[in-house]
Amino acid sequence: MRVAVAEDSAIIRDGLVALLAGRGVEVTGAVGDGDSLVALVAQDPPDVVISDIRMPPGHSDEGLRAALRIKREHPATGVLLFSQYAETRYARTLLDASSEGVGYLLKDRVADVSTFIESVRQVAAGHVVLDPEVVTSLLGRRRADGPLAMLTDRELEILRLMAEGRSNSAIAVALFLSPGTVEKHITSIFGKLALPASSDDHRRVLAVLRFLAAGNASAE
Repeated sequence: MRVAVAEDSAIIRDGLVALLAGRGVEVTGAVGDGDSLVALVAQDPPDVVISDIRMPPGHSDEGLRAALRIKREHPATGVLLFSQYAETRYARTLLDASSEGVGYLLKDRVADVSTFIESVRQVAAGHVVLDPEVVTSLLGRRRADGPLAMLTDRELEILRLMAEGRSNSAIAVALFLSPGTVEKHITSIFGKLALPASSDDHRRVLAVLRFLAAGNASAE
C-alpha cells in the first residue's frame, strides 16, 4: 500500500510517516498544505491520501477541498480525512463527491494503531470509513419516520459498525455474534432499506449513505 500524507503540524506529520513506515506502508511523500498535496498526487498517485482538513493558508477546509479535487482527478486514489472535531458536514461533503474509497477520522484514532492501519486499508480497498463519533452523532439524530426507523436495535448496531468500516468478521467479534448471524442481519438491513441487488460491497456503501442522509435530514 502506498500513501501520501498532508498535515501542517510537523510533529504529527513526522509521526504519521513513522507509524505508516513501521507497519510496512510506503509513504510517497509528506507535505504541509493542500496545494502541495494536489501537486504530489499528480506527480505520483498513491493508493490513499491522508489529509488534515484544516491547513494553511486559511486553516478552514483547505484539506477537504484538496481531497475533493484529488478524488475528481484521480478517482482510484482513496481519501482519508483527519480532523480534531467530529463534524458531519465534512463527511457528507466528501461522500457527496464520491461513495468509494473515502473516510473521515478524528486524529485521536491514530493512538489505536491497528485500527487506524485497518481503516487506511479499508479506504484503499474502496470502502467508506467513518469515525465512531460521527456515526454516534448521526444515530442520535435518527427520525422516527425516517428510513432507519424500520431497523431493529441490533441492525442499527451493525449498520453503525458498517459505517465505521468494519468487516463482517470484525462485526461478529465486536458483537459476540456468529458470522452467519451477522450476514443475516446485513441481508435484512439491505431489504428494509430497499437497496438494489448488486455486489455486497456496493450495497454496504449505499446503506452507509442512507444512514448519513437520515442523520443529516434529522439535523435540519
